[in-house]
Amino acid sequence: QVQLIESGGGSVQTGGSLRLSCAASAYTYTCMGWFRQAPGKELEGVAAMYTPVNDTVYADSVKGRFTISRDNAKNTMYLQMNSLKPEDTASYYCAAGSPYRCGTYYSRPRARFDYWGQGTQVTVSS
Repeated sequence: QVQLIESGGGSVQTGGSLRLSCAASAYTYTCMGWFRQAPGKELEGVAAMYTPVNDTVYADSVKGRFTISRDNAKNTMYLQMNSLKPEDTASYYCAAGSPYRCGTYYSRPRARFDYWGQGTQVTVSS
């Protein structure tokens, strides 16, 4: 059983930065992703990494502002979030699994990713 533990959420003003971390108990999957859910909205894919080659994909809404990365030595994935906007306010979740076509991570993620973190809140004020 893989455990994912997130940290790094918080409150910032518009334009600020945060770095989320997702510590994994094991690396046995090919796709890791970040997702977010705002109150009253559906789960949204933010970014994902195909771990065999560290290939990354991003949602259009965060492209150029967010960066997904990982440190193999620490079994930890990161989401660096810059130029934050109020619309980025949400609970952020990391997930891991081996879904077919990591590039379509945003489609039916709850069904396709095997492991999920508990979530961390990000609040951006204007």
